[in-house]
Amino acid sequence: MKAIHVIGGGLAGSEAAWQIARAGVRVVLHEMRPRRGTAAHQTDRLAELVCSNSFRSDDAQNNAVGVIHREMRAMNSLIMRCADSHQVPAGGALAVDRDDFAAAVEAAISGDPLVEILREEIAGMPPRDWDSVIIATGPLTSPDLAAAIGGLTGEAELAFFDAIAPIVHRESIDMSKAWAQSRYDKAGPGGTGADYINCPLDRAQYDDFVDALLSAEKTEFKEFEGTPYFDGCLPIEVMAERGRETLRFGPMKPVGLTNAHRPHVKPWAVVQLRQDNALGTLFNMVGFQTKLRYAEQSRVLRAIPGLEGAEFARLGGLHRNTYLNSPRLLDPLLRLKAMPRLRFAGQITGCEGYVESAAIGLIAGRLAASERLGRPASRPPGTTAIGALMNHITGGHIEAIDAGPRSFQPMNVNFGLFPPIEDPKADADGKRLRGPEKGAARKRALSARAQVDLERWLAEAV
Repeated sequence: MKAIHVIGGGLAGSEAAWQIARAGVRVVLHEMRPRRGTAAHQTDRLAELVCSNSFRSDDAQNNAVGVIHREMRAMNSLIMRCADSHQVPAGGALAVDRDDFAAAVEAAISGDPLVEILREEIAGMPPRDWDSVIIATGPLTSPDLAAAIGGLTGEAELAFFDAIAPIVHRESIDMSKAWAQSRYDKAGPGGTGADYINCPLDRAQYDDFVDALLSAEKTEFKEFEGTPYFDGCLPIEVMAERGRETLRFGPMKPVGLTNAHRPHVKPWAVVQLRQDNALGTLFNMVGFQTKLRYAEQSRVLRAIPGLEGAEFARLGGLHRNTYLNSPRLLDPLLRLKAMPRLRFAGQITGCEGYVESAAIGLIAGRLAASERLGRPASRPPGTTAIGALMNHITGGHIEAIDAGPRSFQPMNVNFGLFPPIEDPKADADGKRLRGPEKGAARKRALSARAQVDLERWLAEAV
């Protein structure tokens, strides 16, 4: 039986290769690092996390990200298995030690007898005799391969900037000014309810910080002028440019937090840092992606109370992110309409986020394996989190297609992608639901429906 080829050893490619091997099909995984590096990766490991170390909410009852976690676990996801095994405290989120996580993924993939890993760049269109190929090269697709895809599809390349947040050494944070607390004291996987370090700013300090952001020298990318940002990963200085209060209602919102040093004084704004490694020695600045020049980052960020003496393990950065206009180019099974032997997975399809990318890789691997084995290839129902995300990628944006290629934008999984459900009228005790309570009940109902429908689909697929 011929092998399936997977190009790209990130989260999506690693998950796709794992799923193919689980089906008993040989797979060749092609990863260009270390032969050719990227602007964001620092190692040659498979599944390296280049931005945050958080897989976001693990709440499967009230959050669509938690629902997709649950669905991936139900489908024997390698990415979720390794994330669960190497989690670090992060309140209500599932965060991981990035080095141990990547090492675990690579060990599992390299130890599988059905997987062959080739460290090479596929610089152009895959050879004609590769009759089943998954391209999971992510937002940092090599220029030669991107050019080949563009030539085949006739689509202008789509791109946006994706920014990386700084990481701070824990011991350099002044805890006489900062304090440990999760928002609303929420304890998540492996957490205690005091999993974030919080740095408070009063009104004057916040105004000075915004002024510093606006005046600081920034990295210029004239070659890519006009490239849009993804709204879920905006640099802090771009948020500040959109209004002085934007940061205070975004990553610096003070709600759900009480300053342990001044409990009767509500902070005007708060900077949160989240544990980044298992040792607890590194913390990343939540939502603080930035394109400030390095010297400016050090100056501006050290003006934050508690970070005056901050030592940075990594400063923020910016890289280009490439993705397909998938509703035009891909069929419902993630195959390229112009050349069905090519299937796409991960961020290059127009999903955003670690778990979303891995989830699409998971489904792409299962679909490719089913085709190779001569079995019916089916996708999860649109009422599931993964099915809803696939609908967005392959057809959910259909109404805006005529508006041009830029109308399709990357998307995180969210309940807004799920088919509507009738709003619950009352709770279990018969009490009428109103306002926020009704919205929360709707989310729980969507989650419950997704769980039932996924279980039914998995049972039928066996």
